[in-house]
Amino acid sequence: LLPPSPSQGPRSTARSIWNTEKEVEQANTMSKKKGKVEEKVLFGKPKNNVTIGLVGLPNVGKSSTFNLLGKLQVPAENYPFCTIDPSVTSVVVPDERFDHLVELWKPKNEIQAVLAVTDIAGLVKGAAEGKGLGNEFLSNIAAVDAIYHVVRKFPGKKVEHVEGDLDPTRDLSIIRTELQKKDTERAKGALDAEQKKIRSRKPNKEEEMKLGALQKVIDCLEAGQDVRFGEWLSKEVVYLNQFNFLTAKPVVYLVNIGKKAFKEGKGPGKKIAKWVEENTPGEPIIGYSAKYEEAFAKLEPEKKAKLQKKGIGSVIPQIIWAGYRALNLIHFFTTGKDEVRAWSIRKGKKAPQAAGVIHGDFEKHFIKADCYNFESLKECGNEAAVKAAGKLRGQGKEYVVSDGDIMFFHHNAGGPGKKK
Repeated sequence: LLPPSPSQGPRSTARSIWNTEKEVEQANTMSKKKGKVEEKVLFGKPKNNVTIGLVGLPNVGKSSTFNLLGKLQVPAENYPFCTIDPSVTSVVVPDERFDHLVELWKPKNEIQAVLAVTDIAGLVKGAAEGKGLGNEFLSNIAAVDAIYHVVRKFPGKKVEHVEGDLDPTRDLSIIRTELQKKDTERAKGALDAEQKKIRSRKPNKEEEMKLGALQKVIDCLEAGQDVRFGEWLSKEVVYLNQFNFLTAKPVVYLVNIGKKAFKEGKGPGKKIAKWVEENTPGEPIIGYSAKYEEAFAKLEPEKKAKLQKKGIGSVIPQIIWAGYRALNLIHFFTTGKDEVRAWSIRKGKKAPQAAGVIHGDFEKHFIKADCYNFESLKECGNEAAVKAAGKLRGQGKEYVVSDGDIMFFHHNAGGPGKKK
């Protein structure tokens, strides 16, 4: 499947879940400075091997959602902290472009792109102070690059709510407050350490930047704002990335509604949409039902297709793509009779870095990349026609990879003129 269209009906509220792709593009815009093109630095680790973590209060459906995503059976019993050690799975990212390439090339081997998802045990109020193994679980959140924030909206006395009653916006606030508290604690500790290094002398420019950036983090958090929504200079982001602030990570909100409500076409609701818009504006919200998804997964393909046409099919592909986009990832492809493969790379990366995703030596010994986009292939019909139309071009070290690029890398790793 390609990413769903922006019109998703009642299941997605607030701003369209795919507005985030546009926002990522805007965040990566280049600004000209002294004749050079400078890339805006984003929060997060500059790598392609990234993960997204399922976070929420206990008994909201996180582990059930994890089972659906990875088709794995991690513990999902009805009691707090049933998930103590985080479980990780690699989820296939569905893409019709990949399917088309496989059909075209009929390769011996086919490898799809995957999204790494971690199931993290439920947080409770007071987690920042260590309540409910909070420190351990918060460190697990620090290890991921983005967050699926699962919130419960389904009723049911059989599944105990850790806070006693059902109140989704209260639950959203609890998790957000705990993450902010932990970030504040970390920023204050880092600021104290920097101040001790300087002692009584006057700080230099770099030290002033560090002190100022940490104080801005504290001010931002104490004003109730997550780090990712602050106004930051690129040099500040580069410095602050080492602290791996929890509220610097992008969030996708997954609202777990009842099975009956989902079948009736109900979504997250206006109250949750308003909370998100007021607290973390523009971040995607997806309404789904873990119980419905479990039942849907057991159906025959014909029945699934009928329900999909009625608008009550699986939302799992939508959830996967939302996480993929939140991580700022795009696909490029390598093709041939031996193998067709989809690769993941952070948006804004250049051709040598794409080569490095395949093998580190390819980046080190990069020469050029022969490249055309999937849209050109779709328009022309096959690779020979793409070449004849002049749409296959050699690209150098400064070429920025686009989503859907089909690439052939020339390198001299292990000998002159090698190609992948």
